[in-house]
Amino acid sequence: MGKNKLEKFADMAGYPHVFEYPYSVADNVPFGMRGNWHERFFKNDHPIVLELGCGRGEYTVGLGRMFPGKNFIGVDIKGARMWTGATESLEAGMTNVAFLRTNIEIIDRFFAPGEVSEIWLTFSDPQMKKATKRLTSTYFMERYRKFLVDNGIVHLKTDSNFMFTYTRYMIEKNGLPVRVMTEDLYHSGMADDILSIKTYYEQQWLDRGLNIKYIKFCLPQASELQEPDVEIELDEYRSYNRSKRSGLQTSK
Repeated sequence: MGKNKLEKFADMAGYPHVFEYPYSVADNVPFGMRGNWHERFFKNDHPIVLELGCGRGEYTVGLGRMFPGKNFIGVDIKGARMWTGATESLEAGMTNVAFLRTNIEIIDRFFAPGEVSEIWLTFSDPQMKKATKRLTSTYFMERYRKFLVDNGIVHLKTDSNFMFTYTRYMIEKNGLPVRVMTEDLYHSGMADDILSIKTYYEQQWLDRGLNIKYIKFCLPQASELQEPDVEIELDEYRSYNRSKRSGLQTSK
């Protein structure tokens, strides 16, 4: 029988590679690892890569296995999901993987300037109603700039046409350098071992016949970022086969 949510939280409280700092405690408990991830936890100077909204941590663990010369941190507020990747990496003895349970809105509190080299956004909620909640909005890009190296890499992998289109407009509006962009990853010839890591939800969307989209772009430190002022057609679906969020047809 699988563990329930309370049992999973109890496990994670004792995991040495899991750090839990949700809103409720972040203001009151100092986070000593900020600026010290290399020295105090990973014990090396390898590049740090974040997976924001990591869910079950498939990418965090999968990339950790592929790249022992990099350090990976999965970030999410949902601890019961995170338990899967945290447990797998612990049992495998992986020393280049950690997990941070917190709200992504305060992610810049946990990393010092230049401490992170890359960010992965894997199947983030497109947040079609409000741009400032979107993980590829300029609101979040400004937060990422506070700890990402200059011209650090941001990866977006998504099933959402809305999220893909919005991000493309945001990139174009701000002239951000694009390394890779495809609207159909698994029929593009680009799906190498890295991009072929599939999350739990990604497999569901593939089973429903949805194309997976991917963008890899750089985030320079210079210049002020501007939000794109465009109307984008809303997705006709949500995860778990629910209908779209409102009766609107487009959103910014």
